[in-house]
Amino acid sequence: MAQIIFDHVTKKFGDETALENVSFEIEKGEFVFVIGRSGAGKSTLLNLIMKQEEATSGRITVNGRRLDIMKRRKISAHRSRIGIVSQDVGLLKDRSVYDNILFALWATEHGSAQMKKTAMRVLGLVGLVGKSESFPDELSGGERARVLLARALSTSPDILIADEPTANLDPDASWDLMQLLAEVNYQGMTVVVASHARDLVTIMKKRCISLVSGMVVADEKNSIYNQKATDIFEERRILARKK
Repeated sequence: MAQIIFDHVTKKFGDETALENVSFEIEKGEFVFVIGRSGAGKSTLLNLIMKQEEATSGRITVNGRRLDIMKRRKISAHRSRIGIVSQDVGLLKDRSVYDNILFALWATEHGSAQMKKTAMRVLGLVGLVGKSESFPDELSGGERARVLLARALSTSPDILIADEPTANLDPDASWDLMQLLAEVNYQGMTVVVASHARDLVTIMKKRCISLVSGMVVADEKNSIYNQKATDIFEERRILARKK
C-alpha cells in the first residue's frame, strides 16, 4: 500500500484555491520532488501531509491513516513520524547545535536515556560532530541546513519532508545537502522535497510532481525539471480555465 495518498484533494483559503483536485500516491522509500513556481501550492501540499492544514475536500492517507477523520489526540503522534526540514522552522539562536537537537527530542517526548547518543549520531550523519557546541550564528548557511536535517532525523521519522531546503545556499552547499537527502532515501526513508532549484532537480533525476496554480500538470519518474512548472503561459491558461 502507498505510504502517502492524495485522492482528489482540494484546499481553499477563503475564495482562493491553493490546490485543486490533486491526486497521487507515494510509495514507501520513494524520493519525490514537488516542483512549481512560487505560489503553485508546494508548501500547502506539504502542510497537508503534516496535517498543519486541513483539506477542503478529498482524502489524504498517510501511513495507512486517513487524516480527514484523524482524532485530535492522534495528531501529535502522526507528526512525530514526519521529519521536517524547513527554513521557517529555524534553529534556536540561543542554544548550541547539540542543544537544538536535544530540544527537538524533548518536544517529541523521546526518552532521556538515549537522547545524547541520538544527538551525536545524527550530527555524525551530516558531518557536524565537531560543531556540536557551536551556536547557529557561528555556522555557515550550508552547516545550518545540515543541522536542520540532523534535527529532522533525530526522531527516526518514517517520512522526511523538506520545504525548499536549498534556498539561500550556494551551489556547493546545495549539492552537499541533496546528496545527504539521497543517502537518507537510500537507507529506506521516504523523502518529499518541495523545490524550484531547476539544476539540482534535473541532476537528481527523481520522480517529479509538477504543480501549476494548484493543479498537477505532470507526474514523471526519473524526470528533469518540467518546464510547465515555470511557464507563465501555462499558468495563465490554467487560471483562465478556472474562471
